[in-house]
Formats: sequence, structure tokens, C-alpha cells
Amino acid sequence: MAIPLADRVTRIKESPSTAATQRVRDLRAEGVDVLSLTVGEPDFDTPDHVKAAAEAAIRSGQTKYTSVNGTPELQHAILDRVERRIGLRYSSGELAVGGGGKQVIFLALMATVQDGAEVIIPAPYWVSYPDMVAANDGHPVIVPTREKDGFLLTPEALAEAITARTTWLILNSPGNPTGAVYGRAELAALAEVLREHPQVNVLTDEIYDEISFGTEPVPGLLQVAPDLRDRVLLINGVSKAYAMTGWRIGYGVGPAQLVKAMNTLQSQVSTCPSSVSQAAAAAALSGDQSFVAEANEIYRRRRDLVVAGINAIPGLGCTTPEGAFYVYVSCGDVLGTTAPDGRVIDSDEALTLYLLDRARVAVVHGAAFGLSPYFRISFATSEDVLHAALAQVAEALAELR
Repeated sequence: MAIPLADRVTRIKESPSTAATQRVRDLRAEGVDVLSLTVGEPDFDTPDHVKAAAEAAIRSGQTKYTSVNGTPELQHAILDRVERRIGLRYSSGELAVGGGGKQVIFLALMATVQDGAEVIIPAPYWVSYPDMVAANDGHPVIVPTREKDGFLLTPEALAEAITARTTWLILNSPGNPTGAVYGRAELAALAEVLREHPQVNVLTDEIYDEISFGTEPVPGLLQVAPDLRDRVLLINGVSKAYAMTGWRIGYGVGPAQLVKAMNTLQSQVSTCPSSVSQAAAAAALSGDQSFVAEANEIYRRRRDLVVAGINAIPGLGCTTPEGAFYVYVSCGDVLGTTAPDGRVIDSDEALTLYLLDRARVAVVHGAAFGLSPYFRISFATSEDVLHAALAQVAEALAELR
């Protein structure tokens, strides 16, 4: 007899990007040579001084439980980093630390969302946002954005989406899957709308804020509208900027009442994050930052390579992302074509399956991110892989009729 499952599990699905990456692993285990452009993590190794800090923590016996929101060293490193970044000082009572930014976001939604509360999520979105809301009995309100608007939520669309049940707006900048960045003017316009609706809180996911290609640092909502501080939870972590995805350290700073509730949940979920990972994260945030700048220059070259390559392939097109390490590829002109084996390419998911089968290139379909017809490429891989993948995609698309 099967164990009955709770509704919160049956109404969500596995992360599509995780599923795509696992499919690549399975094919490779079968001996199939696949070029993967699916994974949302840097291909670089964690910086040596960060690894050294973890080794030192192990050798000195820093392998015990810590405070629910981290060691004093990590707390100071995070709060100093936030102040350098946005000019606002937070206390340790306004800080939550978890096993990656994903867990911190989930804790925030668990602490606040229930009984059909609405959460506004601009699309395309990171694949986990809607399911996290649904898992916590909320209702994700998906607001499509337009490529001609830079995939940015407009103040008009925000105002139209807000109802009396709206609890949160989720803003992700730089964005996954588009690399879109909200500038100061766009953030100020959104803030004007938010001031008219005091019941709406804002979760700003800034996990990619160090990976940007503009002349100025990526601005945050609180830099533009510090008066909204008591309604904003800022999420970040060390995974993307420092190539530390597997170390699983993320954090959030925000109103003390909310953070206290999140930390209470965390105390029951996992007690605290890994003490060794905390030591590594403290070193990453407070130590030598040259790795970040060097990685950004490599990402910039890869971005330019992919954008030029995609726009040279008939039927495909893309805008140039301003941050993160993704390109969101428009593929509407390919839909309706027929593959050599007779299958009709009638959706972006069908196209990605065709590319996997025919080109041996793995990407993630746009429907997974809530906006079709597109697919996402991650350029967090070597230029050799990117060159080969683009060539194989072009060859496979040329066979469509």
C-alpha cells in the first residue's frame, strides 16, 4: 500500500532545469556524448583561498552546530557586504542564513504565504518560484513580460496584477533565464506603484548581482527606494559569484519580525547550515575579490560569442543579456517545421528534444520558465563547448523543413 502524499507535494513538479541536467547525466552514463548548456552554475573551481578557509575550519575543529543564522564571522561578512553593496546597515536580528538562496526563499514563503495568498512573479522566471509558492498554499500570479521591454516588469503591468490578496512581488535582477537587469529608472517606477499598495512586500533575488556586464554595478530596489526597507527581503548567496554552488550558503536580510519567523523555521528544518561551508563563505565575502572580476571578463567573452552565434543561425534570435550567464533564445520562426524523422516541431519543448536527439546539445525549453517560444542557454561552460554546440545546433536546424 502506497504511503499517501500531502497536497503540497502533488501540486508541484520537479525543477525542469534540474531534470534537464539529470537527463544529460543519464545520457552520458549510457555513453552518449552530449554538450550541456543547461546547468546554472559556474564551471570554474572555487577560489583557492576559500577552499583553504574550509580546510582550516576542519582542522581547527569548527565542525559543530552554529547559531541558526550563522557564525559571528559569517554574519559580519554578510552584513558588511550588504552595506557595501546597497548602503544600508542591517543587524544580526535581520539576517537569515540557509542552505543556499533557494532554501532562504522557501523559508520566507513558508513563513508568510497561506490560503491562496497571491505572489506576483514576472515571466520568464526562475523555475522554482511558482512551485515554492504553490507548495506553501499560495497562488502564483504570473505576469508575462515582453522581449521589446527587455523582459522587465513594467509599472503598468505590476499595478494591474495587484489585488487585495497580493502578499509578495518577486523581482530577480540580473534575471534567470534572460540576464535582464532592472536599472534605477525601472526600479523607481516600480517603487512608485508599490508605495500605493502597502500590503505588497518585495522579495528581491539578487543572487547574480556580481555577474554583470554594464559600466556600473547592478542597482537594487533598496538603493533606489530605501523607504521600502520594512517591506523588502533581499536574497543573495555565494553560489554564483564565487563558484560555490555545492557549498550551499545563501542569506536574506529584511524586517526583523519576518527574519525571526524564518529562523524559527530554520531551527526546526536543519538547525543551521554547514559550519565548514560557513567558514568558506565568510572568506569568500570578506577576502580577495579578484576572482569575481576575472570570471566576469570570461563570461563577457562567452556571452558575446553565444549572442553572435545564435543571431547568425536562421530561425533563432536573442537580445544581449546585461547580467548572469544565460541567453534566452527566441525560436518562434522554427515552430511548425518538420524534422527528418517526421516529427513536427510544434513547441519550444519539442525543439529542445530535437536538439538533444539530433544535435546532441542540451538546453532548457522556454515553457519551463513561463514564456514561450524560447529556450535558455547557459554559457557557464568553456568556449570550446560553446563553439561546438552552436555549430551542431546550426547543422540540426538546417535539416528542418
